Amino acid sequence: MTYEESVDYMSGLLQFGMRLGRDRFVALLSRLGDPHKRLRCVHVAGTNGKGSTTTFVASVLRSAGYKAGAYLSPYVFDLRERVQVDGRRISREDFARWVTTIRPHIEAVAEDPELGQTTEFELKTAVAFCYFAEQGVDFAAIEVGIGGRLDATNVIPAPLAAVITHIGLDHTKILGDTLDQIAREKAGILKPGTVCVTAVAPGEALGAIAEVARAQGVPLLRVAPEGGAEAEDAAFATYRAEPETGLTHITLTPGCAGLQNLRLSLQGPFQAANAAAAAAALCAMQQRGLVSLATGDYRGGLERAALPGRFQVVRDGADGGPALVLDGAHNEDGARVLADALRRVFPGRRAVLVVGMKNNHEPAPFLRVLAPLVARVVATAPAFKPTPAADVAAAAADLGLPAAVCEPVATAVATARAQARADEVILVSGSFYTVGETPPELRGAWAESKE
Repeated sequence: MTYEESVDYMSGLLQFGMRLGRDRFVALLSRLGDPHKRLRCVHVAGTNGKGSTTTFVASVLRSAGYKAGAYLSPYVFDLRERVQVDGRRISREDFARWVTTIRPHIEAVAEDPELGQTTEFELKTAVAFCYFAEQGVDFAAIEVGIGGRLDATNVIPAPLAAVITHIGLDHTKILGDTLDQIAREKAGILKPGTVCVTAVAPGEALGAIAEVARAQGVPLLRVAPEGGAEAEDAAFATYRAEPETGLTHITLTPGCAGLQNLRLSLQGPFQAANAAAAAAALCAMQQRGLVSLATGDYRGGLERAALPGRFQVVRDGADGGPALVLDGAHNEDGARVLADALRRVFPGRRAVLVVGMKNNHEPAPFLRVLAPLVARVVATAPAFKPTPAADVAAAAADLGLPAAVCEPVATAVATARAQARADEVILVSGSFYTVGETPPELRGAWAESKE
């Protein structure tokens, strides 16, 4: 198959929906020689922040001279963002070659009625595992798709470290409608022989994670804000963000690097917790003799890590025009983090919000959090499984926000640019799919390449 044909084939698997469970995927990987069993992994789960944390881990390892794979979910501008080695996307040729190789095995597995059809996510994950094994990566940083316990990525053996980022209410129809239930699903990545690093704050979710960790015999290492009660409770790592200077400070347990005055490329104060969680996981690996890292490796990797659509400031407004921010936040907790970042990075500035959401997310809770910072809403809809733009606009109007419907996303962004005043921030958000449909000339360093 050509690259285009392989993408079409993969997209065709979407018709079979999302089906959590591992038996089918284990059978497929067995036919492929069990590539996942040849990988040394860091596994990252959580509601928000797991993509950034995965990227930080891979970037530090790469900075230390290791060959590092990163499997990310979802992509923003290019499908191949999901599978990277040493910060480079899998080539079109390698992607097509692996989909072509895997396809007959998918068809063979589908003949077993108890296993059924491989899902689109499982094929993407199989491509990543096969490619990483073929490339002989030293380490692979693997981001969970949904949940953890039943996610396709959870077929890997005990990871060298398991990271659980922030826990919030998302995918409640699948994972449960309480923080306790969701946290237990996320903690399903914990296996005997690993360590768990988590930035989850004290409360119901952390209690559930701790209970699962105890049952699995897994040490639980806490990452906490500097200066708070959590930090005093023997945290393995602490962090502090300075929005006024843009600096991040991370203190790791004695024996690992001291990381003060970091200037992260991934912007937003919330990235301090993600960077600290990644550094703590690598520190725990270093203490166990699994990796060798110098202070410069941590610093260089954390500062150079890059990922689109996570409070991506394309334009900061310093040229006298409106700022432009791309952020894939799509749930209530993501909106809280986004709102905090807007207040800190652009104090006193109001947003023109271009928002389009998938049909499995509710506009009202998302918009309610952002409403105090929003001047007006341009409601739109991404191409993939959208919530109707009219429904998004209605939810905004119910909150007293001026709202207009404008489709497609590219036209909505153009409309917002035409409306925005010089002292405002154009914010494109609501879904990574919406961010992904931002016109190429407005993607900054992530403009579509000619590869």
